[in-house]
Amino acid sequence: MRNFISRILVGALLASTSVFGQARAPSTFQIPVEYFKLPNGLRVVLSEDRTAPTVTVAVYYHIGFRIEPRDRSGFAHLFEHMMFQGSDNLGKMEFIKLVQQNGGVLNGSTRFDFTNYYEIVPSNKLETMLWAEADRMHGLAVDQDNLTNQQGVVSNEVRVNVLNRPYGGFPWLDMPQYANVNWYNAHNFYGDLHDIEAANLQDVKTFFKEYYAPDNAALVIVGDFNTGQAKEWATKYFGPVAATKRPAFPDISEPRQEKEKTASKVDPQAQRPALAFAYHMPKRNSPEYYAMGLLDQILIQGDDSLLYQEVVKKNGYTASIEGGINLLGNMYNYDGPMLWIADLYHDQNVPAEKIMQAVDLVIERVRSQPLDKATLDRALVKLRSGLYGEMENFGRADLLAAFALFDDDPARINNLEAQFRMITPEILQKTAQEYLRSSNRTLLLIKPKPASNDEKQGQ
Repeated sequence: MRNFISRILVGALLASTSVFGQARAPSTFQIPVEYFKLPNGLRVVLSEDRTAPTVTVAVYYHIGFRIEPRDRSGFAHLFEHMMFQGSDNLGKMEFIKLVQQNGGVLNGSTRFDFTNYYEIVPSNKLETMLWAEADRMHGLAVDQDNLTNQQGVVSNEVRVNVLNRPYGGFPWLDMPQYANVNWYNAHNFYGDLHDIEAANLQDVKTFFKEYYAPDNAALVIVGDFNTGQAKEWATKYFGPVAATKRPAFPDISEPRQEKEKTASKVDPQAQRPALAFAYHMPKRNSPEYYAMGLLDQILIQGDDSLLYQEVVKKNGYTASIEGGINLLGNMYNYDGPMLWIADLYHDQNVPAEKIMQAVDLVIERVRSQPLDKATLDRALVKLRSGLYGEMENFGRADLLAAFALFDDDPARINNLEAQFRMITPEILQKTAQEYLRSSNRTLLLIKPKPASNDEKQGQ
């Protein structure tokens, strides 16, 4: 049913798309947003949606791998695992059992600027989930056995997902380390095995005390519930959790890149070369930021994108080209420097230089002349479709939490479309000229391990 409703919504969006420079009635679709703060600083966002008898509960902590402690790479990710090891009233893994035995699903993740935990459960289990989330915010079970166990789990995850996997970490983990210069943006945030193993119990306790506190968090409830009742429960269970004094956030700014960078990496498990290129993004929420959202649609999203048409369809250099803004989320749920990244895999007989020549033809076309009306209209339709597609269930909770944490304004979810509509062809071209210049770009080449003499002779 929800997919059917989503198709109706997207169809309505397509039918009501405005034309740049021409006034049409804006979309009247609005997300209900109720926002308040508890005395301990917890941000609470409520968004009723009676479409289905389920409710999403999400708790976002304003701490991600971008600002984890120095010499403790992967620590934010390690701590995400610790949050499932028990709390004051729930034993080890009992939180997971509680959700699943009540017909729900759950997950958690660590991103650039937040770590999140969410559950989707039947509506009548909302109070139970609020109690459980508050219980682990109040008192996590932090002991050496749990730490040692999760260090092993996370170390194994790094080996499986990165070290022992072809193209592991390409480009989502690799590119930030080459394109950025500030350690906070450029370190191995998935975790160096030495750093993960060096974490001690005091590190964990300090991290929990400083960052896993109500004044550094947002609670979001989306779905089938009564707003008044949800307010009471949020206050009842989270209100008693004490606030803390969070350390000042470090300087995570990046200097303006003035020269193109090229890096290469040998992947002994890769069978084909791979190529990625990245440009530093404009400041979040600026006109240029919204312009880059449209340029992303024009250049790389979908088979109608200019890069797909040039690199894949016209020249056949690769079977696909992927990418976007914030590969570990979306263009809305981060707070700091970001990259727009594109990546592809190609055959040995196709030089990377030849591929980049085709890429540059497209990029320079966008930088040197205004885009036509049809291209702009199609980009807005695609963007709106993706945006409103994000607003179901967890996607809506994700946006509301990000805007509460980063902007203290979750209601801006209803203003996003208007921001994109304000972008003119002139702003688009100006943005492309500044941010899609080659001196703002980093290239990353993945090279397969050269075949040995024995392997060559056996061919």
